[in-house]
Amino acid sequence: MQQILLVEDDPELAKYLTDFLSEEGFSVTHASGQTDGLRAFRAHAFDCVLLDVSLKDGSGFSVCGAIRQESDVPVLFLTASADEACTVTGFELGADDYISKPFRPRELVARMKNAMRRQRKMSALRLGTLRLDPERGTVTRGGAELQLSALEYRLLLVFITNKEQLLTRDRLIDELWSASGEFVSDNTLTVYIKRLREKIGEDVIVTVRGMGYKAVDP
Repeated sequence: MQQILLVEDDPELAKYLTDFLSEEGFSVTHASGQTDGLRAFRAHAFDCVLLDVSLKDGSGFSVCGAIRQESDVPVLFLTASADEACTVTGFELGADDYISKPFRPRELVARMKNAMRRQRKMSALRLGTLRLDPERGTVTRGGAELQLSALEYRLLLVFITNKEQLLTRDRLIDELWSASGEFVSDNTLTVYIKRLREKIGEDVIVTVRGMGYKAVDP
């Protein structure tokens, strides 16, 4: 069951959304303000956050900013304001969607599911603090872009898409060979793994002695 954090200070709306989302198969945790919302977020793992902009003890923008420092969980703002500046601020803080009140609850659910699908696709190309963006061909670590050669990028892509799985040296050589169109020797593979480890962290690619390698979340 997907876990939803609802940060909303209107008790009637909070109860309505909690009941409706529960009927739709979600488990909802309600927090009425900024302090309780952040406390709940840090105490549990959530699949999505629904966040009111105006809170009695703070701002939804502050909550979103704090969440984005710790997690990529989808965040959807719920607000009575249709002001363009507020909308832009929300997206600049990393919100996934911005929904004006009043809204249709089934549309809300559809947008939630869409945001969670996007997040799952992105998570498939993450490893610890590493993120590989196949559309841009970039790799970042903790937000900072890494400079990888074409074969280092290809090698990392193989590891990320097969994380926690044992990859033999022969499998990795075949992958690099097919990517470069040129023969890749056993020694070349050793060199590329060494260079990649130096750039992404020594604890990301684990050697399974006598068998191959495995990428793990450090």
